[in-house]
Amino acid sequence: MAENVRRYGIGYALEQKKEKSFIRISLINLAKEKGIDLIKIDTGKPLIEQGPFDCVLHKLYGDDWKRQLAEYKAKNPSVVIIDSPEAIERLHNRISMLQVVSELNIAQSKRETFGIPEQIVFYDVETLRDHSSWEGLKFPVVAKPLVADGSAKSHKMSLVYNHHGLSNLKPPIVLQEFVNHGGVIFKVYVVGEYVKCVKRKSLPDVSEDKLENLGGLLTFSQISNLASNERIDDKYYKKMHLDDCEMPPQKFITDIARGLREAMKLNLFNFDLIRDTRFGNRYLVIDINYFPGYAKMPSYETVLRDFFWDVVTKREVNRAKNSDAERGLDLTDFTCSGEGERKLMENTGSETV
Repeated sequence: MAENVRRYGIGYALEQKKEKSFIRISLINLAKEKGIDLIKIDTGKPLIEQGPFDCVLHKLYGDDWKRQLAEYKAKNPSVVIIDSPEAIERLHNRISMLQVVSELNIAQSKRETFGIPEQIVFYDVETLRDHSSWEGLKFPVVAKPLVADGSAKSHKMSLVYNHHGLSNLKPPIVLQEFVNHGGVIFKVYVVGEYVKCVKRKSLPDVSEDKLENLGGLLTFSQISNLASNERIDDKYYKKMHLDDCEMPPQKFITDIARGLREAMKLNLFNFDLIRDTRFGNRYLVIDINYFPGYAKMPSYETVLRDFFWDVVTKREVNRAKNSDAERGLDLTDFTCSGEGERKLMENTGSETV
């Protein structure tokens, strides 16, 4: 008689666009081979009536959804929620988002250092146009909506060259120092303990002597997409060879990723990193995103399959050790081994997705 093989159920609740890009048949089949079933949660029905799930993977917002998750967790204490709504909400504010970088307790090497750009939040037009409120900040700046909830509006940004460009901005808004970085941005994907860094084209450098002649501002949706904007001079990118750009040291990137993961108590995120051309070894974190477009990451199906496997098997070990207390799994204790020891991956890649 064939032995019954334990199967694990991961319920997912994603918006339609996210589901289409992330839940691909290749991921479903790869997970299924490992004994993991990806099950779509019907958001039209109460979550408490569905399952049972070993894990709930989600990227939905709102008080009602938070209430449903809390209710489900209360009824199923051992279920793993990826990730906590309260932890995710920190990334919905572009000030609190980057404050966590300053809170990291990481021993910085003498070679590479990291931080965040100067930035100021403005809540009204009067303060925005008051030059005296700009202490510590100078043009050019990147204007970003204060709220970063993944909506189309939250992605609308502007590169502001001078005070003339401020008239079209609508507070509340964050003005972030624009730092010349050689037209290259490093996208660092984090999946549990797995870290992958790729490089992409970014905003071109801006010389101070040309600021007044560049117009007021340039709008865009994503920094890594601006390279294809028709208003950008192609000559800049023809001179630049992305493949020749040196990647940041792997240990340096991994230390930052691990520090952010532990501080934010999140497992699925990416962060954007630039290298300050004024110093060469100074890096700045300019943005952090929850549950990014992993399908753009090389071999994302294998990476996520291994992460899911670690989640559900660690849950089983946790249940066995703590059956009396019936307490859930704290994912910050993870060491995402997976197949092939995926803890540290080679820091290569030059995608321009």
